[in-house]
Amino acid sequence: MVTDPLSTIHYSVNMKTYDMIVIGFGKAGKTLASHFARQGKHIAMIEKDENMYGGACINTACIPTKTLIHAVESGSTFAEAYTYRDEVTAKLRTKNYQKLAGEDTIDIYDGEAKFTDNKVVKVTTANNEIDLAAKTIIINTGTLPFMPPIEGIETTDNVHDSTSLQSQREQPEILGIIGAGNIGLEFASLYTQMGSRVYLFNRDSGILSSEEPELAVLAVKYLEEDGVEIVSDFDITKLFNNEDSQVVVESNDINYIVDDVLVATGRRPNLVNLGIENTDIQMSDNGYIKVNEYLETSVSGVYAVGDINGGPQFTYISLDDFRIVRAHLEGNNKYNLSNRKNIPFTYFLNPPFARIGLTESKASEKGYKIKINNLDVANMPKAHVNNDLRGRFKLIINKENNLILGASLFGQASDELINYIKMAMDNDIPYTYIRDQIYIHPSMAENFNNLFDI
Repeated sequence: MVTDPLSTIHYSVNMKTYDMIVIGFGKAGKTLASHFARQGKHIAMIEKDENMYGGACINTACIPTKTLIHAVESGSTFAEAYTYRDEVTAKLRTKNYQKLAGEDTIDIYDGEAKFTDNKVVKVTTANNEIDLAAKTIIINTGTLPFMPPIEGIETTDNVHDSTSLQSQREQPEILGIIGAGNIGLEFASLYTQMGSRVYLFNRDSGILSSEEPELAVLAVKYLEEDGVEIVSDFDITKLFNNEDSQVVVESNDINYIVDDVLVATGRRPNLVNLGIENTDIQMSDNGYIKVNEYLETSVSGVYAVGDINGGPQFTYISLDDFRIVRAHLEGNNKYNLSNRKNIPFTYFLNPPFARIGLTESKASEKGYKIKINNLDVANMPKAHVNNDLRGRFKLIINKENNLILGASLFGQASDELINYIKMAMDNDIPYTYIRDQIYIHPSMAENFNNLFDI
């Protein structure tokens, strides 16, 4: 670690000092700012985009997309769904801004942050430049969309990332999506439910290749039944606009013509103009900021939280980053990255597809003696009440100690139910405990009685 106490900083006339500087208004950063402000610490919060108060989750990612899904599943039109989305994000953005702005010890800077030294950050606002210094600095700048090297991708009109697509208020009759990961699948499911024709362009031979194969087959079936056309083994060579301003998606074999294209091929670290080169902060091989088990960079007192440190890119992981840094700054080192385990995730398809832990093949590869159970959603009473019989739940159990190794839940409410399985796994609760519980009837949770009856 590079020791760089605040006392070594060369102070300028136009410099303000704080206990903590937070760069980026995301989940971990804003929560750290709020927590330490309540302890009387003086905090500088720097955010270059006033439309991003609260972070990406609230403004461009989790909340707006799930709001759109909810609106469409409730029968809203495209226009109604986007109106609702805008209302929700505006309300939460304002709430998040006011929560920090209302703290007497927090100063919010609307401007761009750039390191000029290990503990000095220059903030450029619309009217001013000022140097800020602090003993503790939190980097929470997140990620940006990755644009693959396809000819015409930067110059063709109507080519979007997941943020800019949400600014379009005219529904595409035909939407092409490049990339079949989490974001691509979610938007494919959403826009086909909205009534758009959707082409999902996938370089690989299939989707959800890391999931249980039989559930991946079901996912393809449901997407295609909803109207998504999955184009696999498809290498795009060029994008360009035709005379009608549509986008031509060109390959060596066949061309597709669509109204808009969503590029959903992953994310890259947001280090633009951050001035990392002016510090002793080290980078990992994949371009993210390197951190130790307490999320501290190679500069003592400078932390990288959220997506920028290369960990799993989920808002709930950013919140967990907050817990680690908070505890470390308060002298409690019991919880760190080495303790983090059993991270659940969900593909927000129709219906949602959630997983935690190992699949059957991974458990076998690791040498576990396993037992397995499957339960079709069609056999669940509440599914008939919901009028949605699609999906299947799958459970992987360690025969030797009766502990849960993994679960894949594909069906309504799976994004909620997966959290209970995480708690059981974290606390080494044998599967029989869940099997023998009393659950409300009718509910999706009551099906654990049967799923865990192995």
